[in-house]
Amino acid sequence: MAPSPEQQAVPELEVAYPDEQLGSKMGIEITEWDPARVVATMPVAGNRQPFGLLHGGASAVLAETVGSTAAYLNRVGDRRPVGLELGCTHHRSALAGLVTAVCTPASVGKTVGTFEIVISDEEGRRVCTAKLTCIYRDATPQA
Repeated sequence: MAPSPEQQAVPELEVAYPDEQLGSKMGIEITEWDPARVVATMPVAGNRQPFGLLHGGASAVLAETVGSTAAYLNRVGDRRPVGLELGCTHHRSALAGLVTAVCTPASVGKTVGTFEIVISDEEGRRVCTAKLTCIYRDATPQA
């Protein structure tokens, strides 16, 4: 079984239900990962809404994937990020090819991190701007 996009960037990440990862099903590939910047691509094909455009929810999944990965890379100690709020503004349609998400930290503290995600089409046109806020929680054993 291929690792999830998040495991590609953070191999030590323990993933529950590895065969059920949404990012993998949507074709997301993380291509660059560093606490200061996480980049990923996703195909439009297979992630469309009924009119043939990239589904806004697919953009949200891509944003959440890179934002959560960045949040994990910016954690302090063994604290784990948990998504608190995701907001997406959709600027234009993507019709084909790949979209690319670039995530950068806006503010990261010990308990809260906020990340900006810009999703662009293959011509570099902004498709979506998203903001993800995560809360950092102490790691607890899985039930």
